[in-house]
Amino acid sequence: MSEIVKANQKVQDVVVVSPLLKNLNLSSRYQANIHLKREDLQLVRSYKIRGAYNKISSLGKACLDKGIVCASAGNHAQGVAYSCQKLKCFGSIYMPETTPRQKIKQVKMFGGDYVEVFLTGDTFDDASSKAIADAAELGKTFIHPFDDPKTIEGQGTIGLEILQQFNEPIDYLILPIGGGGLASGVGAWIKEFSPNTKIIGVEPQGAPSMKLALDNKCNIALESIDRFVDGAAVQKVGNLTWKICEKVLDDILVVPEGLICSTILRLYNEDAIVAEPAGVLSIAALELMGDKIQSKNVVCVLSGSNNDITRMEEIKERSLLYEGLKHYFIVRFPQRSGALKEFVNDVLDSGDDITHFEYYKKSSREKGPAVIGIEVQKPDDLQRLQNRMTDRNFVFEYLNDKTDLFQFIV
Repeated sequence: MSEIVKANQKVQDVVVVSPLLKNLNLSSRYQANIHLKREDLQLVRSYKIRGAYNKISSLGKACLDKGIVCASAGNHAQGVAYSCQKLKCFGSIYMPETTPRQKIKQVKMFGGDYVEVFLTGDTFDDASSKAIADAAELGKTFIHPFDDPKTIEGQGTIGLEILQQFNEPIDYLILPIGGGGLASGVGAWIKEFSPNTKIIGVEPQGAPSMKLALDNKCNIALESIDRFVDGAAVQKVGNLTWKICEKVLDDILVVPEGLICSTILRLYNEDAIVAEPAGVLSIAALELMGDKIQSKNVVCVLSGSNNDITRMEEIKERSLLYEGLKHYFIVRFPQRSGALKEFVNDVLDSGDDITHFEYYKKSSREKGPAVIGIEVQKPDDLQRLQNRMTDRNFVFEYLNDKTDLFQFIV
């Protein structure tokens, strides 16, 4: 714990003590006392600067002179880039080719002439393998985004701040998990100094690598991941972090990507908070905790706000699908004049809206398939919509639950 205290003194050069604020909308929604630790308000818009700066600033002059190497899906890269600029150290930063453009631009801005960005592979793990190999070949220090004691200690300073800011007992602390650095550092501090607090880790459904490790009592890699929650899309957590999380976490939850998207939109619409998918993991988990948190003191770490605005359409789409308000069908229309008009007039209700339409005319067939996306007002409108299609003799196939077909549309 003394190392986290030392890290806290170091990071004062580059971080603000992020506010711990009660959120009235969330508190009302869940009938609890919900506070958000606003790490999205750091200069680099995420908590990652804490671990990156603590690690890099601990290196000797010889290591700094040789330069450093890191791999990141975005936020760690920004923390490393700013640390390089601050410490006048040259860094090579490896990022997946799928990294949002906004994050790449920010890395270059924070690092200036002190960093060079290399895009490689499709996932963090691809970029990490290349970065580690190049660091070894060039004799440079690799700055791990989560599986390093100094990185973990830097992230742990968030826990120190939380207990200084909150004067009442904390019933639940909810922490996002990607590689596990934040959960390890903060969890260790809270478990030591607030032992009655239940510490809950949260992962995206498309990349539950920590849950896999904890369930199997062995750190094994996921065969594949969904990269949508890019800041937490890790195939394999750290060997160090999973061992710490095994000791400090009381539970681990897995949150669907659609719920994450709904949480992003709700935060923006109700509180004017712009957050990235990984940033809202802990807040999205409130929806899964139900009665457990009623009348309880709950702290959620809002970990980052590096969201690319070009992703908002996909975020809205995923939210509508999760909420049961958007549905896709293949409808086989009779190939005659007026068939589509009949569908609109006889099948669609006043609150239904066609948001997607692709028609393929088949000259040698009686019917031609159309892919139709329909947005409804309430989830239970779906059954009535399907009943009307059946009653009017429209032949259709529902696509939302057909993963192989559905992925080509959304």
